Amino acid sequence: MKVERKCKIVSKEWLNQDAVYMVLEVGDMVRTSCKGPGQFVHVKCGDGLLLRRPISVCSCMEDEPEDTLAIAFEVRGEGTAWLSERQVGDTLDVLGLLGNGFQVRPEGRYLLVGGGIGIPPMRGCAQYTQGRSTAILGGRSADKVILQNCFQDECAKVLVATDDGSLGYHGFVDALVRQELSEDKNYDAVLACGPKPMLRNVAKVAEEFGVPCQVSMEERMGCGVGACLVCVCDMKDGTRKHACKDGPVFDSKEVDWDA
Repeated sequence: MKVERKCKIVSKEWLNQDAVYMVLEVGDMVRTSCKGPGQFVHVKCGDGLLLRRPISVCSCMEDEPEDTLAIAFEVRGEGTAWLSERQVGDTLDVLGLLGNGFQVRPEGRYLLVGGGIGIPPMRGCAQYTQGRSTAILGGRSADKVILQNCFQDECAKVLVATDDGSLGYHGFVDALVRQELSEDKNYDAVLACGPKPMLRNVAKVAEEFGVPCQVSMEERMGCGVGACLVCVCDMKDGTRKHACKDGPVFDSKEVDWDA
C-alpha cells in the first residue's frame, strides 16, 4: 500500500559535485509499503513544479517511532536542483514506496550491477543479502562511482569499471560481468540498474552464461502510479508495461531491447 507522508530530512551529504545522499524519517512508510529492495519514492520538488520526481530507494529500515529511508540522486534539472538545496530539518512531501523491486531471497547470492545513478538501488540488495553478494559498479569516471565504501562493507567482493580508466577496469561493466561469470556462475541471478544500453549488454552476457537476470528500467515518469503513459516499456510479447506500476524491475528476457 503506497502512502503519502511529510518526511523530515535527518542527514544530507554531497557524494560528488552532482549527487546528493539524504536520509529521511518517513513515518510508517517502510512498514506499510515496502516489498523489498528496488522500489522508489515520488518526491514533490517545489510548489511551482507540477510533476513529482521518482527517486530510487538506496536503503530503508523499519524503526520506532519513525521508519527511515535513504535516497541518492543526481541534479539533472529544475526539480532535482530544488531538492538538492533542501537542508537537514526541512520537510519533503513523499509518496511511496512505489513499484515492484527485485525478486531476491535473504539467503541468496547475487551479482549486483549498478551504473551511474543506477548504483544506489543496488545497495538495498547488498544489505538484504547480508554480505553474500558481489557488486560491480560503473561510472564515466572515478568520481561518478558513488557509495563504493558502502558496497565494500556490505558485499563479499566489489569490482569497479570506469569509461575513462580513472578507477578500476578501463571499460564498461558488462566486461566485468563476463569476467565474473566465467570464473563463477553460482549466482542466483544478475540484478542490474543503469542506462538502457548498459542493461541490454549485461542481460546479453547473463543469458550467454545461463544466469537469470533482472533489470531495473530507468524511465521518465509522470504520475508514478500507472495512470499516465510516460514510463511505458515495450515487451517482447508486444505488450507495453508501466515502469512505475509493473516495474521498474523486469525479467530481462521480457524486455524488447530493440524497441
